[in-house]
Amino acid sequence: MNQRGKVDGQPAYVLHTYPFRETSLIVEVFSRDFGRMALLARGARRPRSAIRGLLMAFQPLEIAWAGKGEVLTLMKAEWQGGQPLLAGEALFCGYYLNELLIHLLPREDAHERLYESYADMLRRLAVDPAGKVHEADLRTFEKALLQELGYGLTLSHDSTGAPIVAEAHYTYRMEQGPVRLVHDTEAAQVVIGKTLLDMEAEDFSDPRSRQEAKALMRTLMAYYLAGKELETRKLFREMQEL
Repeated sequence: MNQRGKVDGQPAYVLHTYPFRETSLIVEVFSRDFGRMALLARGARRPRSAIRGLLMAFQPLEIAWAGKGEVLTLMKAEWQGGQPLLAGEALFCGYYLNELLIHLLPREDAHERLYESYADMLRRLAVDPAGKVHEADLRTFEKALLQELGYGLTLSHDSTGAPIVAEAHYTYRMEQGPVRLVHDTEAAQVVIGKTLLDMEAEDFSDPRSRQEAKALMRTLMAYYLAGKELETRKLFREMQEL
């Protein structure tokens, strides 16, 4: 077997599981050295399965797989511990991150730095017992994700190459980056230069920067998701309405 077809001792997180036939699961994992993988967990749905309780989202695992083809066979999973369970908003945020990775990461494309960013983000989400989420952490991860996928944001200069002016107004065009506006009414979404500079510095202490960065990242994610609505956003919006 090749290196891909037989792997042991691989750090990974479960992103999603879904039933396969009567007793098994297909497990989508984010592994450190191989990226997103689809693995077959045979018999994992049986009541006495030793592996059943390990295949939980947001928990660090060490796994092994073997086989050929698009879906390989999960041979082993061992819990590594050290990650508290997520609750409240942090739990929704965790599922949001997993959806982003499932929809945006190609399979079997290693992103070790992103893996470490994801692990660090989970630790940050678990800090608050009430499950409160710091938006600065979320924006930083979203930015890192786009960077790793080759969609790095231009935030220090505009589409003409001129430095961003903190007091100026801009819109963000996907193929150009920030475009300076003469009048605010020229674009549906407007951000001030300070917001772009704060995003570059990953400084979200300014409330306006937080608000505008959130709106901008939502637009960018929708673009790269090709308009697909994430279930976590839909569910969170429905719960807010209730």
